[in-house]
Amino acid sequence: MFRFLMKGMLRDRHRSLLPSIVVALGVMLTVFMFAYMKGIFDDFFNNAALYDSGHVKITSRAYYEEKDVLPNDLALEDGAILMEMLRREYPELKWSERIKFGGLLDAFDENRETRAQVGAAGIGLDFFGPDTAERNRWNLGAGLQQGTLPQKSGDILMGTTLASQMGLKIGDEVTLISSTVNGSMVLKNFNLAGIVYFGTPPMDKGMFLADINDAKYMLDMGEWSSEILGYLSTTYYDDIKARALAASFNASHRDTTNRFSPQMVVMLDDAGLSEYFGYAEKAGSIVSFMMIFAMGIVLWNTGLMGAIRRYGEMGLRLAVGESKGHVYRSLIIESLGIALMGTVIGTVFGLGFSYWLQEVGFNIEGMMGESAMLMPTVIRARITPTAFYIGFFPGVFATLLGAGLSGLRIFKRDTASLFKELET
Repeated sequence: MFRFLMKGMLRDRHRSLLPSIVVALGVMLTVFMFAYMKGIFDDFFNNAALYDSGHVKITSRAYYEEKDVLPNDLALEDGAILMEMLRREYPELKWSERIKFGGLLDAFDENRETRAQVGAAGIGLDFFGPDTAERNRWNLGAGLQQGTLPQKSGDILMGTTLASQMGLKIGDEVTLISSTVNGSMVLKNFNLAGIVYFGTPPMDKGMFLADINDAKYMLDMGEWSSEILGYLSTTYYDDIKARALAASFNASHRDTTNRFSPQMVVMLDDAGLSEYFGYAEKAGSIVSFMMIFAMGIVLWNTGLMGAIRRYGEMGLRLAVGESKGHVYRSLIIESLGIALMGTVIGTVFGLGFSYWLQEVGFNIEGMMGESAMLMPTVIRARITPTAFYIGFFPGVFATLLGAGLSGLRIFKRDTASLFKELET
């Protein structure tokens, strides 16, 4: 019966073309929006992990309580020993040591007189050590606009907007005015080795990168470590794994009686992203519900219009003795065929557009304005296994819902109106 109904439906374009197009468009939008939202949220979390929190972060308890003011005087004292222990006991993670600091950058002219001063934030990375994971993670080679990566002690990388604002070029010398962990003022000269496009407005406007040993020496930190970041082997953040790891570490190493004992926090708690992560996890369900609701209304109206055009056909089928239940079931089967056909077509096109956005991306730098969020300037989608079947929920369910609601009119037919329709 299904095969017979499908043949009749395909031969009558009035019954199949418009509903199939509506279903295909709805499914395409559902798949594309799901992949788009996954890409947006994943890029947001990846940026937060890369630039600030890692997947997990280890600091002293005292440092974490005042982390917003970068209290390097409260840093972990045995950073090198702790790093060695972490790499030995938790080899499934990639560990990186960082130091965050800030100060006033001073650019001077040929007479050594100040011509530009800008407050800037610095991050100390391991540029010259044997572990290249941190350098690769920042993908500095791809973002380098001018110059080279640091080649020697004293070299720094600077964001494009910051370098432009200060009127700097490759090879220029700048002075950082800051304070040590002991509270003393310190002036440190740096050489601008390269200008980098980070792809995130706040970083491009006010950040520079220095070697971590230069930062430690400047701040009189010795072997202290401000933050130790851990990255899971998975490409994207896994909250269950991260929380299990943090619970295990804190149970064995955290000492609530010692303010300088190490503690581990997960990215969502450190960056305050728990609610956003919950939205991201529910994004597919939210998109599907909205599309099912919207497509249900549209397809209900489409079904009603189709039913009006087919009153004569239905009346004739009822007149020759076909039961109302059989006519209703045949409409449902036809709608199922339309739903499957439109869903497959819509999924293919939705995945196609999503793949393009995933690989090519869309630059929104001009729309970011003065945004202070760690959002990438290139929007990308992300195709996950869920994207291959999520369109079936609005495509099939909404179509069946529309056909079911519109087909109920069959059971309201009476003999008098039936013969009146046949006469006309």
